[in-house]
Amino acid sequence: MDDYLKTYTNNSATPTGDSSTMIYSRISARFTIAFLMGLLALSSSTRPAFAADESARPNIIFILTDDQRADAMGCMGNPVIETPELDKLASEGHLFKNAFCTTAICMTSRASFILGQYERRHHITSFRTPLTDEQINIAFPVLLREAGYYTGLVGKWGIGTKMPAEMFDDYRGFPGQGSYYPEGKKDQPGEHQTAKLAEKAVEFLEEVPTNRPFCLQIYTKAAHCQDQDHDDQFPADVKYDNQYADTVLPRSELLNEKYFQQLPDFLQNSESRTRWHRRFNTEEKWNESVKNYYRLVSGIDELLGKVRQQLEESGKADNSIIVFSSDHGFYLGERGLAGKWFIHEESIRIPMIIFDPRQPDSERGQVHDEMVLSIDVAPTIMDLAGVDAPATVQGRSLIPITKQEKVDWRHEFLYEHRFAHHAIPKSEGVRTEDWKYVRYIETEPVHEELYNLKQDPLEVNNLVNNPESQADLNTMRDKLKKLDKELQ
Repeated sequence: MDDYLKTYTNNSATPTGDSSTMIYSRISARFTIAFLMGLLALSSSTRPAFAADESARPNIIFILTDDQRADAMGCMGNPVIETPELDKLASEGHLFKNAFCTTAICMTSRASFILGQYERRHHITSFRTPLTDEQINIAFPVLLREAGYYTGLVGKWGIGTKMPAEMFDDYRGFPGQGSYYPEGKKDQPGEHQTAKLAEKAVEFLEEVPTNRPFCLQIYTKAAHCQDQDHDDQFPADVKYDNQYADTVLPRSELLNEKYFQQLPDFLQNSESRTRWHRRFNTEEKWNESVKNYYRLVSGIDELLGKVRQQLEESGKADNSIIVFSSDHGFYLGERGLAGKWFIHEESIRIPMIIFDPRQPDSERGQVHDEMVLSIDVAPTIMDLAGVDAPATVQGRSLIPITKQEKVDWRHEFLYEHRFAHHAIPKSEGVRTEDWKYVRYIETEPVHEELYNLKQDPLEVNNLVNNPESQADLNTMRDKLKKLDKELQ
Protein backbone atom coordinates (compact mmCIF):
# COMPACT_ATOMS: atom_id res chain seq x y z
CA MET A 1 0.00 0.00 0.00
CA ASP A 2 1.48 3.34 -1.06
CA ASP A 3 1.93 5.79 1.80
CA TYR A 4 1.00 8.93 -0.06
CA LEU A 5 -2.67 8.10 -0.46
CA LYS A 6 -2.93 7.03 3.17
CA THR A 7 -1.83 10.49 4.21
CA TYR A 8 -4.20 12.29 1.85
CA THR A 9 -7.33 10.80 3.40
CA ASN A 10 -9.74 11.91 6.08
CA ASN A 11 -12.64 10.47 8.02
CA SER A 12 -15.19 13.27 7.78
CA ALA A 13 -18.32 12.88 5.68
CA THR A 14 -21.05 15.22 4.48
CA PRO A 15 -24.48 14.43 3.00
CA THR A 16 -23.51 16.15 -0.24
CA GLY A 17 -20.48 13.94 -0.76
CA ASP A 18 -17.65 16.45 -0.43
CA SER A 19 -15.62 13.95 1.60
CA SER A 20 -15.80 10.34 2.78
CA THR A 21 -13.68 7.70 4.43
CA MET A 22 -10.68 7.17 2.21
CA ILE A 23 -9.05 3.86 1.39
CA TYR A 24 -6.21 3.31 -1.01
CA SER A 25 -5.77 0.07 -2.91
CA ARG A 26 -3.44 -1.00 -5.69
CA ILE A 27 -4.15 -4.35 -7.30
CA SER A 28 -1.57 -5.81 -9.67
CA ALA A 29 -2.28 -7.37 -13.00
CA ARG A 30 -1.09 -10.77 -11.86
CA PHE A 31 -3.66 -10.85 -9.08
CA THR A 32 -6.74 -9.75 -11.03
CA ILE A 33 -6.32 -10.65 -14.68
CA ALA A 34 -7.45 -14.25 -14.37
CA PHE A 35 -10.54 -13.35 -12.35
CA LEU A 36 -11.66 -10.52 -14.63
CA MET A 37 -11.12 -12.41 -17.85
CA GLY A 38 -13.18 -15.25 -16.50
CA LEU A 39 -15.90 -12.85 -15.45
CA LEU A 40 -16.03 -11.23 -18.87
CA ALA A 41 -15.76 -14.39 -20.94
CA LEU A 42 -19.53 -14.83 -21.06
CA SER A 43 -19.96 -11.59 -23.00
CA SER A 44 -16.83 -11.70 -25.14
CA SER A 45 -18.23 -13.71 -28.01
CA THR A 46 -19.99 -10.69 -29.51
CA ARG A 47 -17.00 -8.36 -29.33
CA PRO A 48 -14.26 -7.89 -31.93
CA ALA A 49 -11.02 -9.83 -32.04
CA PHE A 50 -7.82 -7.90 -32.75
CA ALA A 51 -4.75 -8.59 -34.80
CA ALA A 52 -1.51 -9.60 -33.15
CA ASP A 53 0.15 -6.34 -34.16
CA GLU A 54 -0.51 -4.31 -31.03
CA SER A 55 1.80 -1.50 -32.11
CA ALA A 56 -0.82 -0.25 -34.57
CA ARG A 57 -3.27 0.54 -31.76
CA PRO A 58 -2.90 3.85 -29.95
CA ASN A 59 -2.33 4.41 -26.27
CA ILE A 60 -5.07 6.51 -24.69
CA ILE A 61 -4.85 8.84 -21.70
CA PHE A 62 -8.07 10.31 -20.33
CA ILE A 63 -7.65 13.16 -17.85
CA LEU A 64 -10.82 14.11 -15.95
CA THR A 65 -10.67 17.04 -13.57
CA ASP A 66 -13.25 18.09 -10.99
CA ASP A 67 -15.24 21.34 -10.94
CA GLN A 68 -13.11 22.88 -13.69
CA ARG A 69 -15.38 25.19 -15.60
CA ALA A 70 -14.97 25.55 -19.36
CA ASP A 71 -13.39 28.99 -19.20
CA ALA A 72 -10.74 27.96 -16.65
CA MET A 73 -8.21 27.68 -19.48
CA GLY A 74 -6.42 30.36 -21.43
CA CYS A 75 -7.40 28.72 -24.72
CA MET A 76 -11.07 29.32 -23.87
CA GLY A 77 -10.55 33.06 -23.65
CA ASN A 78 -9.76 33.53 -19.97
CA PRO A 79 -7.49 36.62 -19.93
CA VAL A 80 -5.97 35.89 -16.50
CA ILE A 81 -5.52 32.18 -15.88
CA GLU A 82 -2.14 30.66 -16.78
CA THR A 83 -2.52 27.25 -18.44
CA PRO A 84 0.36 26.89 -20.91
CA GLU A 85 0.19 23.09 -21.15
CA LEU A 86 -3.57 22.99 -21.71
CA ASP A 87 -3.29 25.80 -24.25
CA LYS A 88 -0.54 23.89 -26.06
CA LEU A 89 -2.60 20.68 -26.05
CA ALA A 90 -5.55 22.55 -27.56
CA SER A 91 -3.38 24.25 -30.20
CA GLU A 92 -1.98 20.88 -31.25
CA GLY A 93 -5.27 19.01 -31.07
CA HIS A 94 -8.99 19.71 -31.11
CA LEU A 95 -10.72 22.20 -28.82
CA PHE A 96 -14.49 21.89 -28.40
CA LYS A 97 -15.91 25.30 -27.49
CA ASN A 98 -19.43 24.04 -26.75
CA ALA A 99 -18.97 21.05 -24.45
CA PHE A 100 -21.46 20.28 -21.69
CA CYS A 101 -22.12 17.79 -18.95
CA THR A 102 -25.55 16.18 -18.80
CA THR A 103 -25.67 16.31 -14.98
CA ALA A 104 -23.63 18.72 -12.86
CA ILE A 105 -22.72 16.59 -9.85
CA CYS A 106 -19.64 14.41 -9.40
CA MET A 107 -20.81 10.79 -9.14
CA THR A 108 -23.58 11.05 -11.74
CA SER A 109 -21.39 12.82 -14.27
CA ARG A 110 -18.50 10.40 -13.74
CA ALA A 111 -20.82 7.46 -14.38
CA SER A 112 -21.95 9.20 -17.56
CA PHE A 113 -18.32 9.56 -18.69
CA ILE A 114 -17.56 5.89 -17.95
CA LEU A 115 -20.75 4.45 -19.49
CA GLY A 116 -21.72 7.00 -22.14
CA GLN A 117 -25.21 7.18 -20.65
CA TYR A 118 -27.61 9.69 -19.17
CA GLU A 119 -28.54 9.29 -15.51
CA ARG A 120 -32.01 8.20 -16.61
CA ARG A 121 -30.38 5.06 -17.89
CA HIS A 122 -27.55 4.39 -15.41
CA HIS A 123 -29.39 5.63 -12.25
CA ILE A 124 -26.21 6.62 -10.38
CA THR A 125 -27.78 9.41 -8.34
CA SER A 126 -26.45 8.71 -4.85
CA PHE A 127 -22.85 9.09 -3.69
CA ARG A 128 -23.08 5.60 -2.20
CA THR A 129 -24.39 3.81 -5.30
CA PRO A 130 -21.70 1.76 -7.11
CA LEU A 131 -21.76 0.52 -10.67
CA THR A 132 -23.64 -2.75 -11.01
CA ASP A 133 -21.90 -5.84 -12.39
CA GLU A 134 -23.75 -5.32 -15.66
CA GLN A 135 -22.56 -1.71 -15.85
CA ILE A 136 -18.97 -2.70 -15.07
CA ASN A 137 -19.06 -5.12 -17.99
CA ILE A 138 -19.91 -2.32 -20.45
CA ALA A 139 -17.73 0.43 -18.94
CA PHE A 140 -15.17 1.61 -21.47
CA PRO A 141 -12.04 0.70 -19.41
CA VAL A 142 -13.30 -2.88 -19.01
CA LEU A 143 -14.11 -3.22 -22.70
CA LEU A 144 -10.67 -1.90 -23.61
CA ARG A 145 -9.03 -4.28 -21.17
CA GLU A 146 -10.94 -7.19 -22.62
CA ALA A 147 -9.75 -6.12 -26.07
CA GLY A 148 -6.11 -6.30 -24.97
CA TYR A 149 -5.41 -2.88 -23.46
CA TYR A 150 -3.40 -2.56 -20.26
CA THR A 151 -5.61 -0.32 -18.13
CA GLY A 152 -4.92 1.89 -15.15
CA LEU A 153 -6.55 4.54 -13.00
CA VAL A 154 -4.85 7.18 -10.89
CA GLY A 155 -6.83 9.47 -8.60
CA LYS A 156 -10.41 10.07 -7.51
CA TRP A 157 -12.91 7.39 -8.51
CA GLY A 158 -16.00 9.13 -7.15
CA ILE A 159 -18.69 6.52 -7.92
CA GLY A 160 -20.03 4.67 -4.87
CA THR A 161 -18.11 3.54 -1.80
CA LYS A 162 -16.79 0.28 -3.29
CA MET A 163 -13.54 0.71 -5.17
CA PRO A 164 -13.43 -0.93 -8.63
CA ALA A 165 -9.90 -2.31 -8.43
CA GLU A 166 -10.95 -5.46 -10.30
CA MET A 167 -11.79 -3.33 -13.37
CA PHE A 168 -8.15 -2.37 -13.94
CA ASP A 169 -4.74 -3.95 -14.40
CA ASP A 170 -3.20 -1.21 -12.28
CA TYR A 171 -5.48 0.62 -9.84
CA ARG A 172 -4.18 3.60 -7.88
CA GLY A 173 -7.48 5.24 -7.04
CA PHE A 174 -9.36 6.41 -3.98
CA PRO A 175 -13.00 7.14 -3.08
CA GLY A 176 -14.48 10.43 -1.97
CA GLN A 177 -12.50 13.66 -2.08
CA GLY A 178 -9.62 13.26 0.32
CA SER A 179 -7.40 16.14 1.41
CA TYR A 180 -5.08 18.19 -0.75
CA TYR A 181 -2.37 17.98 1.91
CA PRO A 182 -1.42 15.20 4.37
CA GLU A 183 -3.63 15.57 7.44
CA GLY A 184 -5.10 18.64 5.78
CA LYS A 185 -2.08 20.84 6.58
CA LYS A 186 -0.09 22.79 4.00
CA ASP A 187 3.54 21.74 4.07
CA GLN A 188 6.22 21.70 1.38
CA PRO A 189 5.97 22.27 -2.39
CA GLY A 190 5.21 19.01 -4.18
CA GLU A 191 3.33 17.49 -1.22
CA HIS A 192 0.02 18.54 -2.73
CA GLN A 193 -2.35 15.78 -3.81
CA THR A 194 -2.29 16.88 -7.46
CA ALA A 195 1.52 16.75 -7.50
CA LYS A 196 1.40 13.25 -6.03
CA LEU A 197 -1.11 12.14 -8.65
CA ALA A 198 1.28 13.41 -11.33
CA GLU A 199 4.04 11.27 -9.80
CA LYS A 200 1.80 8.20 -9.82
CA ALA A 201 0.76 8.82 -13.44
CA VAL A 202 4.43 9.05 -14.47
CA GLU A 203 5.17 5.83 -12.55
CA PHE A 204 2.39 4.08 -14.44
CA LEU A 205 3.88 5.22 -17.75
CA GLU A 206 7.32 4.02 -16.66
CA GLU A 207 6.04 0.61 -15.60
CA VAL A 208 3.44 -0.12 -18.31
CA PRO A 209 4.15 -3.29 -20.34
CA THR A 210 5.70 -2.62 -23.73
CA ASN A 211 3.84 -5.40 -25.56
CA ARG A 212 0.33 -3.97 -25.10
CA PRO A 213 -1.35 -0.64 -25.77
CA PHE A 214 -2.47 1.09 -22.59
CA CYS A 215 -5.38 3.20 -21.42
CA LEU A 216 -4.69 5.38 -18.39
CA GLN A 217 -7.38 7.39 -16.61
CA ILE A 218 -6.14 10.28 -14.46
CA TYR A 219 -8.91 11.68 -12.26
CA THR A 220 -7.96 14.71 -10.16
CA LYS A 221 -9.67 16.16 -7.12
CA ALA A 222 -8.63 19.62 -8.34
CA ALA A 223 -10.13 22.10 -8.79
CA HIS A 224 -12.75 20.96 -6.26
CA CYS A 225 -12.87 22.95 -3.04
CA GLN A 226 -11.91 21.51 0.36
CA ASP A 227 -15.38 21.91 1.85
CA GLN A 228 -14.58 20.74 5.36
CA ASP A 229 -11.86 23.39 5.68
CA HIS A 230 -13.85 26.59 6.05
CA ASP A 231 -10.70 28.69 6.40
CA ASP A 232 -9.05 27.49 3.19
CA GLN A 233 -11.62 26.37 0.62
CA PHE A 234 -9.18 26.07 -2.29
CA PRO A 235 -5.81 24.93 -0.87
CA ALA A 236 -3.47 24.95 -3.86
CA ASP A 237 0.15 23.79 -3.83
CA VAL A 238 2.23 26.28 -1.81
CA LYS A 239 4.56 26.59 -4.81
CA TYR A 240 1.87 28.73 -6.47
CA ASP A 241 1.34 31.09 -3.52
CA ASN A 242 2.75 34.09 -5.40
CA GLN A 243 0.94 33.39 -8.65
CA TYR A 244 -1.66 36.10 -9.41
CA ALA A 245 -0.53 38.02 -6.31
CA ASP A 246 -0.61 41.34 -8.18
CA THR A 247 -3.30 40.39 -10.68
CA VAL A 248 -6.52 42.40 -10.82
CA LEU A 249 -9.28 39.91 -11.62
CA PRO A 250 -11.98 40.99 -14.07
CA ARG A 251 -15.43 40.86 -12.49
CA SER A 252 -18.33 39.29 -14.32
CA GLU A 253 -21.55 41.25 -14.68
CA LEU A 254 -23.27 38.29 -13.02
CA LEU A 255 -21.55 39.07 -9.72
CA ASN A 256 -23.96 41.98 -9.32
CA GLU A 257 -26.36 41.34 -6.41
CA LYS A 258 -29.36 42.11 -8.60
CA TYR A 259 -28.96 38.77 -10.39
CA PHE A 260 -29.22 36.92 -7.11
CA GLN A 261 -32.36 38.85 -6.27
CA GLN A 262 -33.93 37.65 -9.53
CA LEU A 263 -33.59 33.99 -8.53
CA PRO A 264 -36.60 32.11 -7.15
CA ASP A 265 -36.74 31.75 -3.37
CA PHE A 266 -35.76 28.07 -3.39
CA LEU A 267 -32.47 28.90 -5.16
CA GLN A 268 -31.82 31.88 -2.93
CA ASN A 269 -32.11 29.54 0.06
CA SER A 270 -30.28 26.59 -1.49
CA GLU A 271 -26.98 24.92 -0.60
CA SER A 272 -25.42 27.02 -3.36
CA ARG A 273 -26.09 30.17 -1.35
CA THR A 274 -24.76 28.57 1.85
CA ARG A 275 -21.49 27.81 0.12
CA TRP A 276 -21.38 31.24 -1.49
CA HIS A 277 -21.16 32.72 2.01
CA ARG A 278 -18.11 30.53 2.73
CA ARG A 279 -16.25 31.50 -0.43
CA PHE A 280 -17.44 34.69 -2.06
CA ASN A 281 -19.49 36.93 0.26
CA THR A 282 -16.93 39.76 0.36
CA GLU A 283 -14.80 41.18 -2.42
CA GLU A 284 -11.67 40.17 -0.52
CA LYS A 285 -12.89 36.61 -0.06
CA TRP A 286 -13.96 36.40 -3.70
CA ASN A 287 -10.54 37.51 -4.90
CA GLU A 288 -8.77 35.02 -2.64
CA SER A 289 -11.06 32.14 -3.62
CA VAL A 290 -10.88 32.73 -7.37
CA LYS A 291 -7.09 33.09 -7.34
CA ASN A 292 -6.70 29.91 -5.30
CA TYR A 293 -9.11 28.12 -7.64
CA TYR A 294 -6.92 29.21 -10.56
CA ARG A 295 -3.85 27.98 -8.64
CA LEU A 296 -5.47 24.56 -8.30
CA VAL A 297 -5.87 24.55 -12.09
CA SER A 298 -2.14 25.36 -12.34
CA GLY A 299 -1.48 22.04 -10.60
CA ILE A 300 -3.61 20.29 -13.22
CA ASP A 301 -1.72 22.07 -15.98
CA GLU A 302 1.62 20.99 -14.52
CA LEU A 303 0.38 17.39 -14.21
CA LEU A 304 -0.46 17.41 -17.92
CA GLY A 305 3.02 18.74 -18.71
CA LYS A 306 4.71 16.00 -16.70
CA VAL A 307 2.65 13.31 -18.40
CA ARG A 308 3.56 14.63 -21.84
CA GLN A 309 7.22 14.92 -20.88
CA GLN A 310 7.26 11.29 -19.75
CA LEU A 311 5.60 10.22 -23.00
CA GLU A 312 8.36 11.98 -24.94
CA GLU A 313 11.17 10.52 -22.83
CA SER A 314 9.78 6.99 -23.12
CA GLY A 315 9.22 7.18 -26.87
CA LYS A 316 5.46 6.77 -26.51
CA ALA A 317 4.39 10.30 -27.47
CA ASP A 318 3.80 9.68 -31.18
CA ASN A 319 1.21 6.97 -30.49
CA SER A 320 -0.48 8.33 -27.33
CA ILE A 321 -3.81 10.12 -27.56
CA ILE A 322 -4.87 12.50 -24.78
CA VAL A 323 -8.51 13.31 -24.00
CA PHE A 324 -9.08 16.08 -21.47
CA SER A 325 -12.30 17.14 -19.76
CA SER A 326 -13.98 17.86 -16.40
CA ASP A 327 -17.03 16.40 -14.72
CA HIS A 328 -18.94 19.71 -14.65
CA GLY A 329 -18.58 23.45 -14.31
CA PHE A 330 -18.58 25.66 -11.23
CA TYR A 331 -20.04 28.94 -10.01
CA LEU A 332 -17.36 31.44 -9.01
CA GLY A 333 -19.91 33.62 -7.26
CA GLU A 334 -22.03 34.36 -10.34
CA ARG A 335 -25.70 34.96 -9.50
CA GLY A 336 -24.74 34.93 -5.81
CA LEU A 337 -24.15 31.15 -5.97
CA ALA A 338 -21.36 28.62 -5.40
CA GLY A 339 -21.02 24.94 -6.32
CA LYS A 340 -22.75 23.56 -9.41
CA TRP A 341 -25.97 21.49 -9.76
CA PHE A 342 -28.17 23.90 -11.75
CA ILE A 343 -28.53 24.42 -15.49
CA HIS A 344 -26.85 27.83 -15.79
CA GLU A 345 -23.96 27.94 -18.26
CA GLU A 346 -21.40 28.41 -15.46
CA SER A 347 -22.44 25.01 -14.09
CA ILE A 348 -22.93 22.88 -17.20
CA ARG A 349 -20.15 23.99 -19.56
CA ILE A 350 -16.98 21.86 -19.41
CA PRO A 351 -13.55 21.84 -21.08
CA MET A 352 -13.03 19.30 -23.86
CA ILE A 353 -9.80 18.70 -25.76
CA ILE A 354 -8.75 15.73 -27.91
CA PHE A 355 -5.12 15.44 -28.98
CA ASP A 356 -4.14 12.71 -31.44
CA PRO A 357 -0.50 12.95 -32.54
CA ARG A 358 -1.10 10.44 -35.32
CA GLN A 359 -3.14 12.97 -37.27
CA PRO A 360 -1.35 15.10 -39.87
CA ASP A 361 -0.73 18.71 -38.90
CA SER A 362 -3.38 19.84 -41.38
CA GLU A 363 -6.08 18.05 -39.36
CA ARG A 364 -4.96 19.29 -35.93
CA GLY A 365 -5.14 22.66 -34.23
CA GLN A 366 -8.88 22.87 -34.88
CA VAL A 367 -11.60 24.63 -32.86
CA HIS A 368 -15.06 23.07 -33.10
CA ASP A 369 -18.47 24.63 -32.46
CA GLU A 370 -20.50 21.41 -32.30
CA MET A 371 -22.53 20.71 -29.15
CA VAL A 372 -20.65 17.83 -27.49
CA LEU A 373 -21.42 16.09 -24.21
CA SER A 374 -19.87 14.18 -21.35
CA ILE A 375 -21.61 11.04 -22.62
CA ASP A 376 -19.60 11.32 -25.87
CA VAL A 377 -16.27 10.51 -24.22
CA ALA A 378 -16.85 6.76 -23.71
CA PRO A 379 -17.81 6.06 -27.34
CA THR A 380 -14.96 8.32 -28.50
CA ILE A 381 -12.38 6.34 -26.53
CA MET A 382 -13.86 3.04 -27.72
CA ASP A 383 -13.76 4.30 -31.29
CA LEU A 384 -10.08 5.24 -30.91
CA ALA A 385 -9.33 1.79 -29.53
CA GLY A 386 -11.25 -0.04 -32.25
CA VAL A 387 -13.83 -1.37 -29.80
CA ASP A 388 -17.51 -1.51 -30.74
CA ALA A 389 -19.66 0.59 -28.42
CA PRO A 390 -22.49 -1.33 -26.70
CA ALA A 391 -26.03 -0.58 -27.84
CA THR A 392 -26.72 0.94 -24.41
CA VAL A 393 -24.36 3.88 -25.09
CA GLN A 394 -26.27 7.12 -25.67
CA GLY A 395 -23.36 9.36 -26.61
CA ARG A 396 -21.59 9.61 -29.96
CA SER A 397 -17.96 9.36 -31.00
CA LEU A 398 -16.31 12.71 -31.60
CA ILE A 399 -13.74 11.26 -34.00
CA PRO A 400 -15.72 12.07 -37.18
CA ILE A 401 -15.68 15.72 -36.08
CA THR A 402 -11.92 15.66 -35.50
CA LYS A 403 -11.49 14.21 -38.99
CA GLN A 404 -13.62 17.01 -40.44
CA GLU A 405 -16.15 14.55 -41.79
CA LYS A 406 -19.65 15.75 -42.58
CA VAL A 407 -21.91 14.43 -39.83
CA ASP A 408 -25.51 15.10 -38.85
CA TRP A 409 -24.80 16.31 -35.34
CA ARG A 410 -27.09 17.10 -32.40
CA HIS A 411 -28.57 20.54 -31.90
CA GLU A 412 -30.03 19.98 -28.44
CA PHE A 413 -29.57 17.87 -25.33
CA LEU A 414 -31.31 16.88 -22.13
CA TYR A 415 -30.07 18.16 -18.78
CA GLU A 416 -31.08 16.43 -15.54
CA HIS A 417 -30.22 16.67 -11.85
CA ARG A 418 -31.94 14.15 -9.60
CA PHE A 419 -29.71 14.09 -6.55
CA ALA A 420 -31.88 13.96 -3.42
CA HIS A 421 -30.95 16.75 -1.01
CA HIS A 422 -33.29 19.07 0.85
CA ALA A 423 -31.34 22.19 -0.17
CA ILE A 424 -30.49 21.23 -3.78
CA PRO A 425 -33.66 21.40 -5.91
CA LYS A 426 -34.08 18.67 -8.52
CA SER A 427 -34.34 19.87 -12.09
CA GLU A 428 -34.54 18.81 -15.71
CA GLY A 429 -34.43 20.75 -18.93
CA VAL A 430 -33.36 21.11 -22.53
CA ARG A 431 -30.64 23.27 -24.02
CA THR A 432 -30.67 23.95 -27.73
CA GLU A 433 -28.33 26.20 -29.68
CA ASP A 434 -30.70 29.16 -29.18
CA TRP A 435 -32.93 28.30 -26.22
CA LYS A 436 -32.82 26.92 -22.71
CA TYR A 437 -35.77 25.49 -20.78
CA VAL A 438 -35.72 24.16 -17.22
CA ARG A 439 -38.31 22.91 -14.78
CA TYR A 440 -37.66 22.40 -11.06
CA ILE A 441 -39.67 19.27 -10.55
CA GLU A 442 -40.32 19.29 -6.80
CA THR A 443 -41.63 22.82 -6.38
CA GLU A 444 -45.34 23.40 -5.91
CA PRO A 445 -46.34 24.40 -8.47
CA VAL A 446 -43.52 23.27 -10.77
CA HIS A 447 -41.27 26.23 -11.46
CA GLU A 448 -40.34 26.75 -15.13
CA GLU A 449 -37.82 29.03 -16.82
CA LEU A 450 -37.27 29.82 -20.50
CA TYR A 451 -34.39 31.84 -21.97
CA ASN A 452 -33.55 32.99 -25.47
CA LEU A 453 -29.79 32.46 -25.38
CA LYS A 454 -29.12 34.47 -28.53
CA GLN A 455 -30.82 37.57 -27.18
CA ASP A 456 -30.16 36.91 -23.48
CA PRO A 457 -26.89 34.96 -23.05
CA LEU A 458 -26.72 35.82 -19.34
CA GLU A 459 -30.07 34.05 -18.76
CA VAL A 460 -31.66 37.01 -17.01
CA ASN A 461 -35.10 37.40 -18.62
CA ASN A 462 -37.37 34.44 -17.89
CA LEU A 463 -39.87 34.29 -20.75
CA VAL A 464 -42.22 31.66 -19.30
CA ASN A 465 -44.97 34.23 -18.67
CA ASN A 466 -44.26 36.31 -21.75
CA PRO A 467 -47.32 36.05 -24.07
CA GLU A 468 -45.11 36.36 -27.15
CA SER A 469 -43.01 33.35 -26.08
CA GLN A 470 -45.74 30.79 -25.46
CA ALA A 471 -45.16 28.97 -28.76
CA ASP A 472 -41.46 28.68 -27.93
CA LEU A 473 -42.30 27.49 -24.41
CA ASN A 474 -44.58 24.76 -25.74
CA THR A 475 -41.92 23.72 -28.26
CA MET A 476 -39.35 23.33 -25.49
CA ARG A 477 -41.81 21.45 -23.27
CA ASP A 478 -42.43 19.06 -26.15
CA LYS A 479 -38.70 18.60 -26.68
CA LEU A 480 -38.28 17.64 -23.04
CA LYS A 481 -41.10 15.12 -23.23
CA LYS A 482 -39.64 13.63 -26.41
CA LEU A 483 -36.12 13.35 -24.97
CA ASP A 484 -37.45 11.95 -21.73
CA LYS A 485 -39.16 9.15 -23.63
CA GLU A 486 -36.20 8.45 -25.94
CA LEU A 487 -33.47 8.42 -23.32
CA GLN A 488 -34.78 6.09 -20.62
